[in-house]
Amino acid sequence: MPSNKKHLLPNNIQENSEAEWLGSLFRKAVEDIERSGMQGTMLAEAWRFTDLNSFKVFEPIAATNTAVVSCPKFFAELDAVELHISNGALIWKDTFPEYVDLFDLADRKIAPSWLTEALGSAINTEMHPFAAINTTAFSGGVAMRIRKDAVMKKPIILLVDTQANDKIIVANPRVLVVLEEGAVVDLIEVHTGSGIYINNVVTELIIGKNARIGHYKLQTEDTDAFHIAMNAAHCAANSIYDNFALSTGAKLSRNEISATLDGIHTKYSINGSYLGCSDQHMETVTFIDHAKPSCVSHELYKGVLVNHAQGVFQGKILVRKNAQKTNGYQMNRALLLSKEVKINSKPELEIYADDVMCSHGATVGELDEEQIFYLMARGISKKQARAILVSAYVEEAINYINNLLIRDLFTMVASNWMQQNITDTQDINGS
Repeated sequence: MPSNKKHLLPNNIQENSEAEWLGSLFRKAVEDIERSGMQGTMLAEAWRFTDLNSFKVFEPIAATNTAVVSCPKFFAELDAVELHISNGALIWKDTFPEYVDLFDLADRKIAPSWLTEALGSAINTEMHPFAAINTTAFSGGVAMRIRKDAVMKKPIILLVDTQANDKIIVANPRVLVVLEEGAVVDLIEVHTGSGIYINNVVTELIIGKNARIGHYKLQTEDTDAFHIAMNAAHCAANSIYDNFALSTGAKLSRNEISATLDGIHTKYSINGSYLGCSDQHMETVTFIDHAKPSCVSHELYKGVLVNHAQGVFQGKILVRKNAQKTNGYQMNRALLLSKEVKINSKPELEIYADDVMCSHGATVGELDEEQIFYLMARGISKKQARAILVSAYVEEAINYINNLLIRDLFTMVASNWMQQNITDTQDINGS
């Protein structure tokens, strides 16, 4: 964050300060912004790969609502229910089953107890300054609860769209998902937009015992935009969380994912792919806290960078002393297709238990010239051969999406990006 810690605070924080049900949460976030900002050593280390001076062009103007925007066309044939957030505010929702409770976070008068107990419980705003800003300034968003043992038959599409028009704006959408014991749902979070803006989004997930969620995120925002995202989960015993994030948009994007595995036999999987071109900066930061025994975490991120793009991966697995029988895997792989691209990887393990199976690593590579030659020998052009190999590389991560229909949609998005950015790009060897 810039040295002026209030620089990105929009002019609507008074609304949150006056909301009775936000009281203590709001005050703590304000104190955290004042006390820490980006001055602490740990925070400075976490943001050291990001040029925060670029945020100084922004004025603290709160986003205002815009018209309803349709989901991207590749989701048109998916049988789903939808929620639309525009410039930080919930503006449209489908009819949901009776076992799903929805709450518009723009309502400042009263909130149900399930919401007030859960909101903010998965995030430490002292360590996440942009999440603190969101907490003080969000003017809307949505909270949803899937009730005990309910199985959501249709996936939920959450469209988060930001339209800057002729003003540079800061949007602070807030999303809360609560799964009670035994609940099951698939959630697709789609981020789109146009213009110059910051989309500072926070998504919290409270996952009850024996609950399961597939959470799939697609970020295709305007290449003039800034996307700062915090995805925080609290996972109870025997719960399953499957996450996949595909990022192709924004001038600067930072996708931060954290979780506390707070019950035995929890399964937590976060996978993704970042596809960067031009001068995009694409950053992924993950933190998995194995707080209880016999939990499994899996993490695979695969990046593709062309032109002058920069990729960053920072991942940490923490295994606490009593978290015996932990199984944790973390890997970041980056494919560099131009001479000017840059990648920074920082995988990390911090283990205090002695009976664990944990591994981490990072690799950087180029396309295999022998494989390209093999395809060209069968009548395929060099450009198309490269696109085929890159697609296969990315699909290794996409294949972790369990829902086959959703997997196909993400594969289509990645394939479209390949056709636009790989086949016409000079390779790293200059040929």
